[in-house]
Amino acid sequence: MTDRNEITDFLRSRRARITPQQAGLPAFGGNRRVPGLRREEVAMLAGVSVDYYVRLERGNLAGASESVLDALGQALQLDDAERDHLYDLARAAGPASSRSKARPASTVRPTIQAILDSISAPAWVRNGRLDHLAHNRASRALYSPLLDSPERPTNTARYVFLDEGSREFFVDWDQAAADVTALLRMEAGKRPRDKALTQLIGELSTRSEAFRTLWARHDVTFHRSGRKRLKHPAVGVLDLEFEGMELPSDPDLTLLVYAVTPGTPTADQLTLLQHWADEREAQGLLADVSGTSR
Repeated sequence: MTDRNEITDFLRSRRARITPQQAGLPAFGGNRRVPGLRREEVAMLAGVSVDYYVRLERGNLAGASESVLDALGQALQLDDAERDHLYDLARAAGPASSRSKARPASTVRPTIQAILDSISAPAWVRNGRLDHLAHNRASRALYSPLLDSPERPTNTARYVFLDEGSREFFVDWDQAAADVTALLRMEAGKRPRDKALTQLIGELSTRSEAFRTLWARHDVTFHRSGRKRLKHPAVGVLDLEFEGMELPSDPDLTLLVYAVTPGTPTADQLTLLQHWADEREAQGLLADVSGTSR
């Protein structure tokens, strides 16, 4: 899709979800041809002319000021992730000098791996495409179903949508699928010319109807903290809390660390998982991100 199509579809999808009542507007007439706000209603709420908003929705975001983008965000009731996405789309529509040129990392520095190895809880690093770049030992054990998957290269989205085993591993698969798609949509707005990302999205769109359906929603999200429920084949369901942290020296990389309350069943299960990992490692069966054993 072109940058203009991305802008058009995103803005249309956001105004389609807001009713006049939600926007504090009177709903005149009983036969509205659109499910949400009309373009002229968005223009009024944003304080711009109808003609100007029409141009924006047709993909002409280049040159739009911060005040206009902020006004659009308020009119469309965008959350923080959606506002960031709107700004990313505006940058992508602008001159080449304003676009992100840095390519997402495909490896981590030895220092990052050393930090991972110093953390006892499961911890791993990914880039914006959701490629798995590095794990510590506990995380390799936790994510062994994904790391053992024949789908390559190792990538959360590829595993979720192309490996049927993911529906067993992610207890709430529907939410995991929605989150993964929203994260890829966020990255696509930030790096629309990332060839590897475009190829990944094309592969998923071709091979997965579920992905195509979710991609069409144009949802975006952050993945900074939350709860994750995973069903590991060796120890059962694990209830985990996670924190995602951008690495200051590698801003396109995210460090994810999992935590669990001591004394809970999940804490006991993680201990069992460590013993399981010991046995697997002794047999040379504990895989790394490349799918090879260690």
